[in-house]
Amino acid sequence: MELSILLVFIIIGLSIILFVTELFPVDKIAFFIIVALALLQLTSPEEAISGFANPATVTVLSLMILAVGLEENGVIQWLSNGIKKLRVLPLLLLTPAFMIISASISAFISTTAVVIIFIKIINRLSITYGFSSSRLLMPISFAGILGGSCTLMGTSTNLIVNAIAQDQGEIGFRFFEFSGYGIVFFTIGLAIMTVATRFLPKNKKSNLSSDYDIESYMFTIKVNEDSPFIGQQFGTIDFLNAEDSRVLKLIRDEQVINDPGKYIELKANDNLVLMSNLDNFQSFLKENGFVLNEKRQKQHIENFNRGDQDQKQSDVTYIETLILPGSNLIGKTLKGLRRISFEGAFPIAIKKRRNLRNTKERLLRKDIEDINLKPGDRVLLEMQEHKISDLYHIENIAILNEHDFKPQVPKSKTITALIILIVVISLAATSLLSILTASLAGVAAMLLTHCIKLESVYQKVNWQIIFLLAGMIPLGTAMTNSGADIWLSEHLLTLMDNQSATVVLSLIFGVTILLSGVISNNATAIIMTPIAIAVASGLNLDIKPFLLAVMFGANFSFFTPIGYQTNTLIYGTGAYSFKHFLYIGGLLSFTLWLVGSLMLSIDL
Repeated sequence: MELSILLVFIIIGLSIILFVTELFPVDKIAFFIIVALALLQLTSPEEAISGFANPATVTVLSLMILAVGLEENGVIQWLSNGIKKLRVLPLLLLTPAFMIISASISAFISTTAVVIIFIKIINRLSITYGFSSSRLLMPISFAGILGGSCTLMGTSTNLIVNAIAQDQGEIGFRFFEFSGYGIVFFTIGLAIMTVATRFLPKNKKSNLSSDYDIESYMFTIKVNEDSPFIGQQFGTIDFLNAEDSRVLKLIRDEQVINDPGKYIELKANDNLVLMSNLDNFQSFLKENGFVLNEKRQKQHIENFNRGDQDQKQSDVTYIETLILPGSNLIGKTLKGLRRISFEGAFPIAIKKRRNLRNTKERLLRKDIEDINLKPGDRVLLEMQEHKISDLYHIENIAILNEHDFKPQVPKSKTITALIILIVVISLAATSLLSILTASLAGVAAMLLTHCIKLESVYQKVNWQIIFLLAGMIPLGTAMTNSGADIWLSEHLLTLMDNQSATVVLSLIFGVTILLSGVISNNATAIIMTPIAIAVASGLNLDIKPFLLAVMFGANFSFFTPIGYQTNTLIYGTGAYSFKHFLYIGGLLSFTLWLVGSLMLSIDL
């Protein structure tokens, strides 16, 4: 094996480890890849940064901007209002109805944006009508993924595979060229998930009090100088020893004591990091001389002394918010949130989405106020009830409560934005313009008609995905430059000697599905596409079935909550455990792999 090939495989291996463990954000990992490729001379400097100008990257960016325009001008709200009318259906019919709508919209609009709409709607409907949101969120997420697989612009994965193939001299896909396969896959998913809903967890009626058990929320509280507990040992304070409360660490004079023992005495100005049930925490905080911080306590006193009428007339409430991809709050800490304007809300706690790294033991080693927010995390806010609507001015967060807010947007702008989307889809679908040209024209039309402002674009676009694409695409170039794709394909062909073309295609399909279950679907597509092309060329077979195997396989990572962004979001909101994805999603992935291998091999 040549040194350059070995270096490429080392970079790929390290990238996978970093993606799985989430030691760094994906955009930072992508930047490291760009630097490594240039320093090790696996690509030229121009090739290392070529991902920023790649058609797939620019197309994805343009489609994201169009999605922002649709949201800004009320098209998303219009869709949301229409979907809510389906609440009259029984759950058995509600599941397929929501799945069909989710898949249909996702074929043309960002799957993540569509699933976010449903998360908000289902959360509110579950509160109002008392049904289990967990029975619907997973089917809708899976339907969105399957729907996005039906068209060339339905998901960034499809655009990436198409762009890499064209870069290597292959003929690209037409807009609806593989929609027939996608519809078959969706039909299978619809049948499986409609039956599987009875095996999904049935959560209790959603409300803020019942959702906050010991592992839900962490708080940092300070002991006031007049607290009656000063001088008492931890073991004698009932609240700190309750089943639904646990002190994670004691911070005293800048010294940190993890998991303090029951004989340690409380002192004035001690800070405690604890997990607690929300109701018990509220009463304990008010009755026993504890505060969240001095600044907040001072603010309450000043409001009371000056007779703040709003404060007196409106009860303080607790609002749960979900951090969405593209939010400018991503990367910030709880401490940092308290320094910025939060539309009158005060962040008091966070709930981390579950992954391989943020176990309770790991959280003990880090001050909760210094933990960075990521997509899928939830922030608990304290604010006055009548000011809840102000939260909707914050970009890319979902308000997970029963309060509804309808932004006032001129109907003319809603119609204009919808017409622009339809024209973009029509131009791309009829091949009058490429998807890149059509989407760029759509963005220009949005700007000319004042349907969108560039300031909104800068705030709402998920730049992590753009950097991920820009960093990973050169890695595919490095595989081609070094011959790593040819080397790997030759060894695969040796291992698969005397095997039928169907078996080889099935192997590519299966490996892609497995890989996409642990790293992002986009990264998987970039790694596997050059390999699939090399294997097909080595066997003198039609390359397109192999490209489709990668395209579909990269999207079909239903068996883990981390392979696709929408699964990550519902993992934190739907009361799911990993086993629900492993069993139900695994059955769906296996079935689609088996059916897909047989269907795609017909064209070989």
